[in-house]
Amino acid sequence: MKKYANALTDIEKALELDPSNSDWRIQKAKLLKSLGQCDRSVIEYTQLMETTEVGDDVKALMKEASECDHVIIMAQQALMNEEYEKAAHYFTAAIKYADGRATDLLLQKATAVLEVGEDYYSVISDTGQILKTYPKHLEAYKIRGMAYFWLNEHDTAIQHFREGLKLDPEHKGCKDGHRLVKKIDKKKKKGDVAFEEKKYDEAIQHYTEAIEIEPEHVHFSRMINFLIIQAYSKNKQNTEAIKLALQIAHEDEEALDALWALGDAYTDAEKWEDAIRIFRLALEAAPDSDTEDTQKAKRKVQEAQVALKQSKEKNYYKILGLSRTASKQEIKKGYRKLALEWHPDKNIDNKEEAEDKFQEISEAYEVLSTEELKAKYDRGEDVYDNQGGGGGRQRQHFDPSSFFRQGGGGGGGQQRQGGSHHFHFNSF
Repeated sequence: MKKYANALTDIEKALELDPSNSDWRIQKAKLLKSLGQCDRSVIEYTQLMETTEVGDDVKALMKEASECDHVIIMAQQALMNEEYEKAAHYFTAAIKYADGRATDLLLQKATAVLEVGEDYYSVISDTGQILKTYPKHLEAYKIRGMAYFWLNEHDTAIQHFREGLKLDPEHKGCKDGHRLVKKIDKKKKKGDVAFEEKKYDEAIQHYTEAIEIEPEHVHFSRMINFLIIQAYSKNKQNTEAIKLALQIAHEDEEALDALWALGDAYTDAEKWEDAIRIFRLALEAAPDSDTEDTQKAKRKVQEAQVALKQSKEKNYYKILGLSRTASKQEIKKGYRKLALEWHPDKNIDNKEEAEDKFQEISEAYEVLSTEELKAKYDRGEDVYDNQGGGGGRQRQHFDPSSFFRQGGGGGGGQQRQGGSHHFHFNSF
């Protein structure tokens, strides 16, 4: 674009020396059209045709310049009237007349497309073309920064606003854009911190407030809503998690990220049949059999089927009050809490029930804390011979006292006599 502008300067100087040179005037008119200044191009052709007999080729050039001028007028009128889709359409047509080299037209088209709010990559492309030629173009930095913002690429948006502010620290567009992104990101970070600290109510509040800062920021809202779904599930608010996941899934029934969120919400609520149904939909929506998404869907279907089977049998995760995604530390913590609660010496009035419960808790911990057993259990295989169909192994009885001797909370031992269970711990 810049070389055309320089060429126009040279040809204008030449015409000052020889105004009657028709070849130079035609060249000037062509350059003006290429730069998107079609109104000036029409003037040059008109002046030429008033003083010189021209051929059909020049008349055709004049006609093209006139059409370009008309389209630009229509585009600018639509932009002024905030008819952004119409403006984008006309500016796209005008740029074709200008051979794609008109900075002003590219900027106005980018402005209109940004307001339409759909093709942000087109905005990035057009403004990138401008900045390549004019690296200090403030409006291009602002518009490109906002396009990245709406795409939820906040870091890149911040970079563009900062580049603009280096050139003009008081530029309103870059200043406002920078402030907006920082405000939203600050609120999201508070939500992330609360989530990590397992303060799920607080996390949900911060995430919700982040969305409310700019409700039209759909890409950001979608991402944050997935985090809110996770927070609801972690907080045992399964009904709320499923409701929000369903809302997102209904917006686009074949969007894999929405199906993952909904399937996971059903999983956390232990609604296994619903989870299987959703993960099968994800499997159908995945592009082909070789993709990572397809393998993920197959794995999730299998995991949900295993969970459904185990829900009708002995569910070790449920016994310890854990989700199927519990970490090693969470399994250990869950076991310790329940073992302390159901220790027979602490349940004198219902010792028989406590012994049965304590045994069940110990068995669950033995399986989930042993890598090999846990892997088999998670695959839906029988862990013990008497679990349901053979193929397992004889149970190596877990000794709770060893757990507490190793830092779980006290010493003691477990004894078995004549098929009954007698537990005694020195201290808990």
